[in-house]
Amino acid sequence: MGKHGSCSHDAEACYPPGGGAGLYPYMMESPQIRWAFIRKVYAIVTLQLLLSLAVGATVTLIDAIGIFFRSRTLAALLSYAAAVIAPFIIMIPMIHLRKKHPINLVLLALFTVSISFLVGLGCLSAKGVVILEAVGITMVVVAALTVYTFWAAKKGYDFEFLGPFLMVSLLIFALFVLVKSLFPMGKTGTMVYGCIGALLFSGFIIYDTDNLIKRFSYDEYVIAAIELYLDIINLFQAMLALLEG
Repeated sequence: MGKHGSCSHDAEACYPPGGGAGLYPYMMESPQIRWAFIRKVYAIVTLQLLLSLAVGATVTLIDAIGIFFRSRTLAALLSYAAAVIAPFIIMIPMIHLRKKHPINLVLLALFTVSISFLVGLGCLSAKGVVILEAVGITMVVVAALTVYTFWAAKKGYDFEFLGPFLMVSLLIFALFVLVKSLFPMGKTGTMVYGCIGALLFSGFIIYDTDNLIKRFSYDEYVIAAIELYLDIINLFQAMLALLEG
């Protein structure tokens, strides 16, 4: 963890002082603008999570949905494949139109619904108590990491250096998930997946929160919200796997 990122050798030369009172040192913009941006992003993420809760609960509580996807019929398999592909299809125009209001928010809502549907399908095999435990643990971890990152930013620490390590770790994790899907490893593999995923996406929450505080421009609220939302969803899935194992 370094101070002021790449400007640690001479922070004042890189960021003229005087604008960072109340958030992080050497901030060049108005604190009011940055706080407005942060509030906007967290409001969007909160709405995304509430929408995910509603969609996920619908998928898990309506028996007909579970029976259909457990049937393993051709229609069920094709529907599952469509559900997996849908977020990627929506993401392309969403990123391209991320600064075009209000279409960016419409696409963001569709993306959230598609991700939430997948999460709901992933919860079909889990017990209700385990799901609630995973939700509770995820909320506590996200809150703790968020408070810590804001505190660290206030003290002048920077987490930009985590970017390359997290991307390499994500690639390795994706390969592990692919191998696990092709060659089931039982409860041990599920617990390893949960542990690695929890650590990895906890790191991403710190990294993306740090970027939210310091690096995103005001009109990049959609991208900032997507990153935090996916971090939280992936952390929840890792916690669920860990508890199920």
